[in-house]
Amino acid sequence: MLLWVLLSVCCLVTAQQRSSSYSGEYGGGGGKRFSHSGNQLNGPITAFRIRVNRNYIVGLQAQYGTTWSDYKGGKLGDLEEVFLHPGEHIIQVSGKYSSYLRLLEFVTNKGRYLRFGKDYGTSFNAVPLYPNTVLRFFSGSSGSVIDAIGFHWDYPNSGCTHCN
Repeated sequence: MLLWVLLSVCCLVTAQQRSSSYSGEYGGGGGKRFSHSGNQLNGPITAFRIRVNRNYIVGLQAQYGTTWSDYKGGKLGDLEEVFLHPGEHIIQVSGKYSSYLRLLEFVTNKGRYLRFGKDYGTSFNAVPLYPNTVLRFFSGSSGSVIDAIGFHWDYPNSGCTHCN
């Protein structure tokens, strides 16, 4: 009987499909920690705001469904705002960093490349571990700039309580 229970549990665990993964953390060790993990419950990423100066990614904010996350980072620099098309998701993020984040380039499932910042520093390329998963939320650390960033991947509507 015990053998049957163990085999059943083992098969159940093996049959469960994994979907979430993490890429990062890219950047330096300074700043105050942040995470948008709770924001993903409002829906998938539908837009983001990136603030850049001549050297760094200064700030970051993302819209999850129709709700904007808290802004993270500094106030100086040019603010750019990008909205994703319906059904469009981020499937890859490349960039560069030194002590701080310098460049972000988002690639979407619709073939768009959205690039912010300066092409200088150590390169990274973040992609999900599992097929058909997309960027669900950001985490990292920030002060007067974005010190470091990480990317969390899962199915587009995974954990979404308010999605249509």
